[in-house]
Amino acid sequence: MSDTSQLLVRRIKDGTVIDHIEAGKALLVLQALTIAGKEGNVITVALNVPSSKHSKKDIIKVENRFLEISETNKLALIAPRATINIIRDYKLVEKRKIQLPESIVGIFKCPNLKCITNSGEEIRSTIDIIDKEKVMLKCRYCARILSTDELVF
Repeated sequence: MSDTSQLLVRRIKDGTVIDHIEAGKALLVLQALTIAGKEGNVITVALNVPSSKHSKKDIIKVENRFLEISETNKLALIAPRATINIIRDYKLVEKRKIQLPESIVGIFKCPNLKCITNSGEEIRSTIDIIDKEKVMLKCRYCARILSTDELVF
C-alpha cells in the first residue's frame, strides 16, 4: 500500500481507542457506552476501514476518557473481537480484549413486552449469559431465552 492510500486518523494524546469493531457496529458501541459527544471530548469514528484480518472494521477514538473494564465488557455482545487500547501521553499503556461478563445490567431491554422490566416500573433489565461459547442469553426476570439479534437498547 502506498503512503497516499493510508488512512490518516489523528493520534490522541490521552484516551481510549476501541479497535477491531465489526464493520458497521461503531455507532452501537457508542450507544452502549453512552458516549454522545455532549461531554466535550473529541470523538473520532471511522467506519468500514480496510482491515488485514477482516475485510473491514470500525474504529473509535475517545480523547480524555479512559474506559473501565466493566464498561468495555458490556461490548462483548456487540463487538466481541474488539480491543481496547488505553493511551497516555501518545503511548499505549494498556491493551485489553473484551470478555463476556456473567450478566449485563441496564444496557439492553428485554424484547418480551410482558416482562416486568418493560412495565414502566424502575426495574433495570438484567440479561444473564447462560452459555458463553454459544452466546445464549436469558432475561433474569421473565426467563426468556434470547439471541444477540433480539437485544434492544
